[in-house]
Amino acid sequence: MKRFLAMLLALVLCLTLFAGCDKNTGDDGIKVIPYDDAVKELDALLSRVQVSSVEAPIDISYDDVSLQDALADISTFPLTVKGTGSINIEIAADTEMSSEAPDDWMNVLATKFNKENHQYNGKKVTISVRQITGGEVVTYMRAGAYRPDLYVPSHAAWGKMLDAAGIETITLCDRLLGNTAGILISDKVYDGFVAKYGEANMKTVVEATINGDLTFAYTNPYTSSTGLNMLTMILKAFDPANPLSETASSKLQEYQKTAPPTAYTTAVMKNKAAKGIINAMVMEEQAYVLTKELSSYIFIPAGIRHDHPVFTFDYVSQEKQEAAKLFIDYCLTDEAQKLGYDKGFNRHNDYQGEEPGLDGYDYLEAQSLWKQNKNGGKPVIAVFVADTSGSMNGSAIHSLQQSLIATAPYIGSENYIGLISYSDTVTVNLPIDEFTPTQQAKFTGAVRSLSASGATATYDATLQAIRMLLDKQKEIPDAKLMLFVLTDGEQNTGTSYDRIRSIVKTLQIPVYTIAYNYAGTADMKELSEMNEAAPLEANTQDIVNQLRNLFNTQL
Repeated sequence: MKRFLAMLLALVLCLTLFAGCDKNTGDDGIKVIPYDDAVKELDALLSRVQVSSVEAPIDISYDDVSLQDALADISTFPLTVKGTGSINIEIAADTEMSSEAPDDWMNVLATKFNKENHQYNGKKVTISVRQITGGEVVTYMRAGAYRPDLYVPSHAAWGKMLDAAGIETITLCDRLLGNTAGILISDKVYDGFVAKYGEANMKTVVEATINGDLTFAYTNPYTSSTGLNMLTMILKAFDPANPLSETASSKLQEYQKTAPPTAYTTAVMKNKAAKGIINAMVMEEQAYVLTKELSSYIFIPAGIRHDHPVFTFDYVSQEKQEAAKLFIDYCLTDEAQKLGYDKGFNRHNDYQGEEPGLDGYDYLEAQSLWKQNKNGGKPVIAVFVADTSGSMNGSAIHSLQQSLIATAPYIGSENYIGLISYSDTVTVNLPIDEFTPTQQAKFTGAVRSLSASGATATYDATLQAIRMLLDKQKEIPDAKLMLFVLTDGEQNTGTSYDRIRSIVKTLQIPVYTIAYNYAGTADMKELSEMNEAAPLEANTQDIVNQLRNLFNTQL
């Protein structure tokens, strides 16, 4: 009996021990250690790392970078259909209809149209389709970097913004394919939400988010049609009479203090929902219908309709404009619209939409208000960690330099920025300081001075960057901390990833990893996702766009 009791006691102790371990380990399998222990472990590991500093040269040649300089070549947005007719019409089409199946409605129709020998004035008419978001088209056209023949965004607000920018649109069709944007609320909280707040709309969702009853996320309003639509609805909820008032702006800043960070992409937002980090978000109905993983969410239409108007421009010849109407009519046939329904469109046709009462200038101002207030009035302390190992030598390091220089103007001057580089050792190229014009000139000067050689001690550099963030946070305790790691390959020397996992998890510092010219690793993906950041993939052609949009949402 004594032996039995002793064994039973040992079993209980073991179970208790394992229960304690499980309690300290998150759903992602990463153990969370006490904060002070994480800092001690950080410093212990860092004591073995060779760190040096260099003086950042001031870039006296640096001048304001033009918007066009901060854009990748338009070819980074692929032509998903290529026409070859005597009259070929290029359509800039939003991604929900120009991507891979099932988001390929326009691709299917354009491919079929091109095979059928449609003619105008005795000339064969064909269609080319470029896959690009509505917001990116506005950005490129305002910069003078792109001139499509037709533009089919999700909604009409983007056309209003082009008109406000002096690029006059000509509307060929008000509705090519019906869709709505809206709010998704998890069915786990929906009934309780409705019982407490009544009708589900943007006003009550915002109120519930402020009260802590919902965790609501939305996407980048500079690129996402749904993000822009819902941003204006949020502003209208704050001040129905004037969504751009000082009252609306100040309430947006207060709201953003506790709201989740704006999702860099819809995919990032879906990932957060899958992990239970958020329980409400924005989405187009077409995407909701086609995404089985979202079946446990309730969809509530909101904002303006997403009816995919068709715009052309005065620089497009009259012949092309008339020929384009052949394809528009083709898209409006019963067969084409039925295909649209099969691909998730043309639902909620009875929904009239809710106009915020804004013109193109107002939409541009709404984006600016969001940019100013997205961090809730808190500055960001960020360190850029640049891989300068030997594999980066040549075009890779040159492209990294040019992209950081071109996108630096998208970093808010209220933030605090530093730069380190690494190969088999770590170099502090620019200590963290407020991103004044002088610091920006030092930043670009430090970036220009980077050169590549040696091995790849990625996590040694990550440790040094974290230490710099923690030191600066003592001066600015209310700031948000953030890391950006740009690398073209796996760590092959120095501290291993396993040694830093719990440190990063415990300190709760978001790490955006930019896998440069390769697909990234499972370690980098986990490093980004553990604290609600995002792993990105970039190449020498599109890294400038990746960084521009990332900085717009985070800095």
